[in-house]
Amino acid sequence: MQAGTLLTPRLAEEAINSRLTCLPIESLPLTQCVGGTLRENIYAERDQPPFDRVTMDGIAVDSEALRRGLKRFRIQATQGAGSPALKLTHGDNAIEVMTGAILPSGSDCVIPVEQLDVAGGFASLRTAVVTAPYHNVHRRGSDSRQGALLLETGTLLRAPEIAVAASAGMARVRVSSQPAVIVVSTGDELIEPGDPIADFQVRRSNAYAVAATLRKRGFGRIGDDHVPDDENLLRERLALHLTTHEVVVLSGGVSMGRFDLVPKVLMQLGVQQVFHNIAQRPGRPMWFGIGPQGQAVFGLPGNPVSTLVCLIRYVIPAIAEAMGTKRGQPERLALAAPVTFQHALTYFLPVAIEHGDWGRPWAAPRPPNGSGDFLSLAGTDGFVELPPGPNTYPKGFVTSVYRW
Repeated sequence: MQAGTLLTPRLAEEAINSRLTCLPIESLPLTQCVGGTLRENIYAERDQPPFDRVTMDGIAVDSEALRRGLKRFRIQATQGAGSPALKLTHGDNAIEVMTGAILPSGSDCVIPVEQLDVAGGFASLRTAVVTAPYHNVHRRGSDSRQGALLLETGTLLRAPEIAVAASAGMARVRVSSQPAVIVVSTGDELIEPGDPIADFQVRRSNAYAVAATLRKRGFGRIGDDHVPDDENLLRERLALHLTTHEVVVLSGGVSMGRFDLVPKVLMQLGVQQVFHNIAQRPGRPMWFGIGPQGQAVFGLPGNPVSTLVCLIRYVIPAIAEAMGTKRGQPERLALAAPVTFQHALTYFLPVAIEHGDWGRPWAAPRPPNGSGDFLSLAGTDGFVELPPGPNTYPKGFVTSVYRW
């Protein structure tokens, strides 16, 4: 792609994904895999449930006795969870059972304890009970059969998926290695929180927002650096970061000003430019390139709203793509109020998610006072992507939403 080409967001995303290098695979203990991306298929170790499982505390009986009208059962024994199956020795007997226990042999249904009076070794029905076989029983293999595919490669491992993997007997699983990410802020004007600050300086906030976004999504290998507007120093520091990180995320220094040195220095270091500028607002000056060893390098505009929008729209999905994570369809919501946009650019509009009287979610526009107004993002939930204008998008216009 030639320098200066102005891409749509969709084409920019395709250009990024087509040049990413897949991250390596490692085997980790299951306890360390939450938030990771699975890189193997997981199959059922055995039927699930692996036996006819009792789902209520009560007594296990032969349903034929109930059909005969029997209302009083002698309690033969007690079947606890985790114990081998007992055998019902007579049709007029019952075995006391606990939730999670295997269904005793010779019985085919469970009467809950709430419907019983138990005294003197007998259980009497409080009311007439008519039940079918295997009532209150979770049948063997009703969830899945041995050898069934439970989780596919590319699955994001959340708590439910971790439980599924554990049920399949997986003490370790193969997952994508997490990339080492360095977050680099550029600019002489940036001052760290807590340090003395002059009237002409600003706090270094973008790096904190970027790191917080990455950590929220489970990425833990995050470095941080701040480089002044000095070409030699920038070249020296970026050369180091390119040798130690798979992903470089820069904030600032990518526009057209005299001190926007990032693109020039990156190309001096052998980073191949893929594109510079996207037909979008905010975040038009975004830069992306690939390093000599396949490092993904993102140059995000320095205005805070632009930084965060580009991070969510491009960087996070790109890392997920490199990790082999299966991607679902973008969330879509309707606008809660009309929006007018005059520019022939894709519009990323911050929104708050509100719910109507019937519980329906709406995307309520919260336009900032320019791309430098990061204060207005507090209390918002993300942003919507609106097609290029000029146009007025009415209330109820449905479009993609991206959450912070």
